[in-house]
Amino acid sequence: MRSRTQSLWSLQDRHPGDRWRLFRAVADAVDARRVLYPGSFVDVAASFVFPSVTYVDTDARAERFFADATGVRELIAGHAGAPPEPAVTFIRGDYTGDLGLADRSFDLLVSLYAGFVSEHCTRYLRIGGWLLVNSSHGDAAMASLDDRYNLAGVLSSGSGRYRVTVDGLDGYLVPKRGAPPSREELRRTGRGIAYTRSPFAYLLTRVR
Repeated sequence: MRSRTQSLWSLQDRHPGDRWRLFRAVADAVDARRVLYPGSFVDVAASFVFPSVTYVDTDARAERFFADATGVRELIAGHAGAPPEPAVTFIRGDYTGDLGLADRSFDLLVSLYAGFVSEHCTRYLRIGGWLLVNSSHGDAAMASLDDRYNLAGVLSSGSGRYRVTVDGLDGYLVPKRGAPPSREELRRTGRGIAYTRSPFAYLLTRVR
């Protein structure tokens, strides 16, 4: 009988292996061991690659998923190349509040389809750490306005794989029309903006 954990993972992994390929490309490009993933739902694919991941979500289904520690371990162990003893932590909570985590204690912050993660969670990212962010809900635009970050790479996808590009970065995060929106405008609309070039996601490094 299929477990609830397997069923929830199938709901997340609708394009089998896609998220693993994404995180594998990121891991090949950056030096990261400790990862913070707010708004993760049950996207445990980060643990297929990184040895220590803290997941954060308000969804009760995510809480039930991670509460099945044995099932989650089996999912991770069943993936070739996964860390031998992954550290998996789940926090059920709103990432806009205090998560009870030490400031500057993570190497990689993940912001995918989860709102303004960078605005609230950069405090947990070490100087020299990395932000993986896409344009959904405007967080890539928000991070681009944050002087704590520099753009360090972009992730493009094609033929079932992801690739990190570090050349020609001046051509990215350039609005198609007008000046970049302000933080207030981004908060008000809660959505991304159209850029002249649209990769899947961006890698920014925290510089201060």
